[in-house]
Amino acid sequence: MKKIKIGGVPEHFNLPWHLTIEEGSYEKNNISLEWTDFPGGTGAMCNALREKEIDIAIILTEGIVKDITEGNPSKIIQTYIETPLIWGIHVAADTEYTQISQIENTKAAISRYGSGSHLMAYVNAQQNGWDTNLLSFEVIKNLDGAIEALTDHQADYFMWEHFTTKPLVDKGIFRRIADCPTPWPCFVIAARQEIIDTYPDELLNILEIINTTTADFKSIPSIDNTLAIRYEQQIEDIQKWLQITEWSQKNIAPETIEKVQEQLLSLQIIETKISYDTLVHSF
Repeated sequence: MKKIKIGGVPEHFNLPWHLTIEEGSYEKNNISLEWTDFPGGTGAMCNALREKEIDIAIILTEGIVKDITEGNPSKIIQTYIETPLIWGIHVAADTEYTQISQIENTKAAISRYGSGSHLMAYVNAQQNGWDTNLLSFEVIKNLDGAIEALTDHQADYFMWEHFTTKPLVDKGIFRRIADCPTPWPCFVIAARQEIIDTYPDELLNILEIINTTTADFKSIPSIDNTLAIRYEQQIEDIQKWLQITEWSQKNIAPETIEKVQEQLLSLQIIETKISYDTLVHSF
């Protein structure tokens, strides 16, 4: 049995992976697919790919594009979520901040440099006409670190997925002052080049299994209840999220890669663009 290690954030987007693993779908194809949660997000997964701690990552598009341009020996093998990620912009509930203009030139909490929370802080700043050279950051590792940093006023705002942080807003820990959707499909499936070269048939089997599941995911009976229970969400929030979320069964388009790289280049997050074939593997 071929052992392949996969990682992703511990969020509702990845339930299809857990369902297929729990059902033994990969073992039927002689694949032992081992899942690791990464609460630290994309930056942590980029590092894990580089260190060969995982073979596949379910990872933010902009984050893996940036890291591949900087030498990560991996490639995107498919889009996972076709729709944008809705980044909530959060402040501590006890602050005076109530609108986006008030946090210009304040400190952003980020999970780590190169993470989605880091890169999207630049995207948000650009969209609001702020000077991105004046952005400052506090590294907080994960959501628990963000709670501590905002509560203790070590940082002023924090960008994280809208629905994941909604319970913290409901509890009065965070106040959400705005949303910032990604300008592109949010999650992709990336694999280390060594794994692409060594196990192409196994990767194709994995994609076929997950794609079969995601294509019909929304029609699974009581899937909203399952998601709400497993991820400690309100049922109405999960239902809203399901309405605006679409999974993909195709590889990422060249024009999307071009758009991501153009934006990262304009923000001086990457130094140069690289070719589609250097970033993406097509089976």
